[in-house]
Amino acid sequence: MAKIPVAVIGVGHLGSIHARIYSQLPDVELVGVSDVNVRRSNKIARLFNTTSYPDYRPLLDKVHAVSIAVPTEHHYRVAKELLARNINILVEKPFTKTEAEAVELAKTAQEKNLVLQVGHVERYSNAFMKIKELVKKPLFVECHRLGPFTKRSVDISVILDLMIHDIDIVLALVDSKPVQIDAVGVKVLTPWPDIANARIRFANGAVANLTASRLSAERMRKLRIFQEDTYISCDYITQVAKVYRKTATRISASTLVIKGKEPLRNELQSFIDCVRLKETPIVSGKEALSSLALAFDIEQKIALR
Repeated sequence: MAKIPVAVIGVGHLGSIHARIYSQLPDVELVGVSDVNVRRSNKIARLFNTTSYPDYRPLLDKVHAVSIAVPTEHHYRVAKELLARNINILVEKPFTKTEAEAVELAKTAQEKNLVLQVGHVERYSNAFMKIKELVKKPLFVECHRLGPFTKRSVDISVILDLMIHDIDIVLALVDSKPVQIDAVGVKVLTPWPDIANARIRFANGAVANLTASRLSAERMRKLRIFQEDTYISCDYITQVAKVYRKTATRISASTLVIKGKEPLRNELQSFIDCVRLKETPIVSGKEALSSLALAFDIEQKIALR
């Protein structure tokens, strides 16, 4: 099987992990990496036995697929250029800075029959993939995504930085349209909300309560799902899920200890498989646009307070 030539544009914290994983995948050739920080790009290239490019454009004739991990404000420009060159792309979240940009990119990829995947990595969490099989009709979903301040992604709000992961998860679980949003957020260390809470009501009566913070002393990544006769709790960090079920005489409890590859490795392998087979990703431009639109609605609710 021929290896698919790929590159990573933007090798900061997350992009460097993309480069590491690509360098380890047996069906991939990591052709090169590129970053405006040439010293950083050179370092990552040495680490993963590839070539550093100060300008990514000379790379474009050499690859079939690219991970875009530059700052969000540059996603649209870089993605548009790569799609114009008929290159399949994985764009890290958040998809773009505006809905209009997201719509255009998704439409272009569809028209050109190119893979456009957006990096909502929790969809590829082994724990989430396991518990999703147990979810039938969720009535209440609660998400907590907390972590310390890292000085990364300070050009966007905590809604677009962290909460958007859980927005994507909720939309994947609740098959209904959001009809009401209540939200609050506080700016503490950046010009954008650094801690936020959103309560979303859906047309089918389901409710989701999402909390995100980049000011917490400790990391927390938890998902709780309540449906008729069942309560499911998932810890993304420990990759442990607990399931409580009502039976005729008692409540039964079981623990699912999930084993498997790291979620980002699952995500990148899925991207490569979609490129090879010309399949639609789990999180294509369409799904990412829905999450982005809801994230913007939450930001708007906070701004109006």
